[in-house]
Amino acid sequence: MTTKTDATDGRLLYGCMGLGGTWDTAPYGPGDIAAAEAAVEAALDSGITRFDHADIYRYGKAEAVFGEVLARAPGLRERIVVQTKCGIRLADGERPGIYDLRGRTIVRRVEESLARLRTDVIDVLLLHRPDPLADPDDVAEALTSLRRQGLVRRFGVSNMGAAQIAALQARLDVPIVANQLEMSLQKRDWLEAGVVVNTPEAAGNGFPFGTLEHCRDNGIELQAWGALAQGRFTGRQETPEEQATARLVASLAERKGVAPETVLLWWLRCHPARVSPVIGTANPERIRACGQAAREPDLDHEEWYALWLTARGVPLP
Repeated sequence: MTTKTDATDGRLLYGCMGLGGTWDTAPYGPGDIAAAEAAVEAALDSGITRFDHADIYRYGKAEAVFGEVLARAPGLRERIVVQTKCGIRLADGERPGIYDLRGRTIVRRVEESLARLRTDVIDVLLLHRPDPLADPDDVAEALTSLRRQGLVRRFGVSNMGAAQIAALQARLDVPIVANQLEMSLQKRDWLEAGVVVNTPEAAGNGFPFGTLEHCRDNGIELQAWGALAQGRFTGRQETPEEQATARLVASLAERKGVAPETVLLWWLRCHPARVSPVIGTANPERIRACGQAAREPDLDHEEWYALWLTARGVPLP
């Protein structure tokens, strides 16, 4: 039996954004619960025991259907790691979407997530997006309170740069364990920021320089959302570069006897900065295909560079 150990054990996470039915406030139904059960079972069959949520996914319904799955499977909660995020307020009618990391809001949103997930504790809480009005001392006080109450075990961030992480860490007495960023063979600014320094390409790269190095030096796991690039290299292609990359991915997958998705996830996992892909599909067959990527990556130096260069479409500086 798989046993839960550490919040950052295992190199893959299952992203639950696709669970819970429609992206609105309409209630979920039995079919949505069944689909969530099938997705969770496929993830477990693939050795994935970390499940990534956010309070906004499907307007809270992703957490709620996952809570239904937990309620129907005695003992499952003890075998898995449950991670969720807070900090985004969705648009509602004429009220726009904003970010909100006020301490009292963090506490309230965590309490709401716990109720939907039907659990007593969140293993990892991520701050979903930087809120420019957030007072770091207020945020740290809220996180410390949640931990002392036993409601959250560990903390991380999402979509933040090195300086933002360091400012929060300076106010916490427990380590920040994760930073979740969009990272894929298509979304490469995180990789190329350290390569295009002192070149004209640097002007078009907005990734906060030094973030990968900061995370690696401080033992902060990088979690890659959007890891499969929305199917750009395994399904639809819109540019010549994407078409060429899809052909290369398919060729490598056939040669190595794995699914094309596995090649894309291996490309991320080969990076020395501890990149852990988040698998976002709700299709059980694709989840199981992605599970092959938990194996030691089988890409050599030349193959890794071939994928990068083909996706870039232009030579390195």
